[in-house]
Amino acid sequence: MIRVVLPYHLRNMAMVEGDVTLDVDSPPTLRSVLDALEDRFPVLRGTIRDHDTLRRRPFLRFFACAKDYSLDPPETPLPEPVAAGVEPFLIVGAIAGG
Repeated sequence: MIRVVLPYHLRNMAMVEGDVTLDVDSPPTLRSVLDALEDRFPVLRGTIRDHDTLRRRPFLRFFACAKDYSLDPPETPLPEPVAAGVEPFLIVGAIAGG
């Protein structure tokens, strides 16, 4: 079971509170977690990844076990603590502005 932490605005869109838990085949990858998230919450399609290219939206970042996975390829396996549900997979909204 994978625990996913969404930014506030995406939690509101998905109408969830707290962490989201997902069942993902092992080994979980960035792509498989995001696919499972969008399957469970179709309203999030296009908000985290572009509809056509499935590339990460520029103002969102992905973190797991204190490492930034935002620029890693989609097939990158997530660390074992995330796969075991001990540590969450974080989707974080970037802060932009002056």
